Amino acid sequence: MRRRDLDYQLPPELIAQTPLARRDASRLLVYERSTAAIRHRHFFDLPRELAEDDLLVLNDTRVIPGRLRLQRTSGGLVEVLLVEQRRDDLWECLARPSRRLQPGERLSVATASSRLNQAGTPILDSKVSDHVDLVENLGEGRWLVQLPQGLRGEVPLPPYIHESLDEAERYQTIFARDEGSAAAPTAGLHLTPEILGQFDHAFITLHVGLDTFRPLVSEQLSDHRMHGELYEIPQREWERVEQANRVVAVGTTSVRALESVASGSGNPTDRLSGRTELMITPGHDFRAVDVLVTNFHLPGSTLLALVMAFAGIDATRELYRTAIAERYRFYSFGDAMLIL
Repeated sequence: MRRRDLDYQLPPELIAQTPLARRDASRLLVYERSTAAIRHRHFFDLPRELAEDDLLVLNDTRVIPGRLRLQRTSGGLVEVLLVEQRRDDLWECLARPSRRLQPGERLSVATASSRLNQAGTPILDSKVSDHVDLVENLGEGRWLVQLPQGLRGEVPLPPYIHESLDEAERYQTIFARDEGSAAAPTAGLHLTPEILGQFDHAFITLHVGLDTFRPLVSEQLSDHRMHGELYEIPQREWERVEQANRVVAVGTTSVRALESVASGSGNPTDRLSGRTELMITPGHDFRAVDVLVTNFHLPGSTLLALVMAFAGIDATRELYRTAIAERYRFYSFGDAMLIL
């Protein structure tokens, strides 16, 4: 599969800039694989489309306030996005601009970020000078950096969102609890307590990192290198997945975690945690997931390739053409699809 097979043209005005007032008021494009039928619903209609004994699998990761605005001694500004914690004070990050940065360089924290105490309130201490130390250049804009304890930044909204977010919690799912993601598992943003209360659901964790939002950089999909993302599925939750009549994965991150456990050889319980480098492309044999809830994804992304693997290449292209023609809202704060 080639990168251009994942391209499509999206009118810029269809990129959702802010979340809707009600999480479940987003639209829901329903596709039945067995009949190729398409229905236009709203997310609050989800109980009408699923069976009472379906098991929803939810990614309970929580987004790190990890966008830091920094300054070099020369006065130049640098933006850092924390991607993954290696140890207490050492993080992998994306930095831009990155080309002139040097290992050992110390960057000062600009006023947009502040140090927090354990209660989450700023420490107003003029004697404290927060900084970030560059440790190692990992290539492709990635760095290892050392942070002072308690340093927090801003909500890391994607670069295609240009509006400010009034409530930071709107970029978290209502069930987010295990902090460690660089981006939200956006399909879960639509869920409300009322909808969850109508379904049996299981929680797993995949910390969204570079693999989830990094675009393809090679023409051939097979040449794309995955860096890996950390995941964990409690054994009791995996047992519920195995016993479920039908597994509904909420989001591509849930799919990757479940299929990472189910797709290998040997005992799946030996793979309930670790780092997954699984890239799901057309031809993948889905062993754990029966139904997919997902947002609309960027062109040229591995996430779109995953949807094509689940729904079919031609069907996915038709669904995206339909969504654009029907003026659905796209990407993180946009509408969703249900693929049955």
